[in-house]
Formats: sequence, structure tokens, C-alpha cells
Amino acid sequence: MDFKELKPEMLTDNPFKVIGKDWMLITAGTEKSFNTMTASWGGMGILWQRQVCFCFVRPTRYTYEFMEQSKNFTLSFFSEQYRKALDYCGSHSGRDSDKVKESGLSPVNRDGMVFFAEARLVIACRKLYFQDINPTFFLDPLIENLYPAKDYHRMYVGEIVSCLIRNS
Repeated sequence: MDFKELKPEMLTDNPFKVIGKDWMLITAGTEKSFNTMTASWGGMGILWQRQVCFCFVRPTRYTYEFMEQSKNFTLSFFSEQYRKALDYCGSHSGRDSDKVKESGLSPVNRDGMVFFAEARLVIACRKLYFQDINPTFFLDPLIENLYPAKDYHRMYVGEIVSCLIRNS
């Protein structure tokens, strides 16, 4: 595992691609107790004069408990060769299985945050804010179709505290 720190403004990745198409793992917790989940909703930008990432977790997901208890979270991005690991982490619960073992990923603890050695890019964030999605404010009624179980996401906004990119 060989990563170098990079300033967030130096990232060249397209967030529409790396989040929406390639996916990411949201991870929260401690070295001894953490969970991760695959996500394809989120973003990056500037908010409150800070560089931030935002992600969404349904309260029904096991990772939600860890996000609630943690001050920090990481977003890990992978090359296409790890698609099966991302598929696994998105279709199995950490309540019922050892997702890390089954996915073949190797957890790393750095500064009290967990990410994966196989990632090509890691963004570590300190939670700043959360907000529950409120369907009352949907302006497009079709959005409601994404919530047949009425399990609306919680949005987490995190200030980027470090950005790590794999050395080639």
C-alpha cells in the first residue's frame, strides 16, 4: 500500500463517473469495529467555505449505525478490477457476513479512519452536518419512486481532511 497525499483541488477524477458509474465504498467506524457499503450517490464541492464530500445512507443499512457513531468517514474509490468486491459490499450486509473477508479487501487504519489498501483514491472526511431526506420537499414526484419502502436516506456532509491517491 503506497499512497501519497494530494490536495483535493488537484483531483482530476470526474465525480459523475467515479461516484455514479464506478461507485465508491463509504466506511465508518474504528479499526476494531467498522462497516462499509457500496454507494453511487454523492458529490464533492465547496460548502461553508470548506472542501466537502456528501454521501447518502439509508437508515436500514448497517453502515448507518457506524456513520451515526463516528466523527469521520472515508470514501474509497477503486479501479474496475474491484467491481466484484463493490458488488459484494453493496449486496450483502455486515450484520450477516464478514464483508471485508468475503470481498477480499484489506482494511487500513490511518488516523482513526478505515479505508482499503486496494483503493486507488481515498477521501477522508470529518462529519460536519447531516440531514434526513424529507419527501415533502420533492419537486419532481418521480423521485418518490426511488423509495418504495419509504426508507429515505440521511445525507452526511464531511469536510475533506485528507485525500490519498495510490502511487503508480
